[in-house]
Amino acid sequence: MNFANYLKRTKLALAAAAALTSPVLIMPGLVEAGSLENLERERAILIETLLSSDLPAQDRHARVAVARSRLIDLERMVLRDKDLAGKNTPVVRAAFENYDLTFLVHAATEKNRALTDHWLTEVGVSTQAVMNARMGRR
Repeated sequence: MNFANYLKRTKLALAAAAALTSPVLIMPGLVEAGSLENLERERAILIETLLSSDLPAQDRHARVAVARSRLIDLERMVLRDKDLAGKNTPVVRAAFENYDLTFLVHAATEKNRALTDHWLTEVGVSTQAVMNARMGRR
């Protein structure tokens, strides 16, 4: 391969790399998540932790404590977010219509329940349903 072909391929590779990364470098505001999206992401992490069968009880408890403190802050941020007050998108409407699931920590505290108990009750899983469930293969 001669030097001209090498230079051409290098330029093409650099152009392709620049095209793939340019939105991130030029307009970083496009990938910014709002307060509601951050809350939903953190809540999903908490629910994943609650449902994980791989974690020992001590680790689960520690992770839930960390997620709880994060969620408290994020829930307050969403409740005080002036940008959400003027939005009437389906995501914002659903978030505020399902208060007990969106603002999980605040709702559990208001109802004087543990996070896990509150979430399971809100999604319709009772202790009786869990006790009657059978492990099986589908």
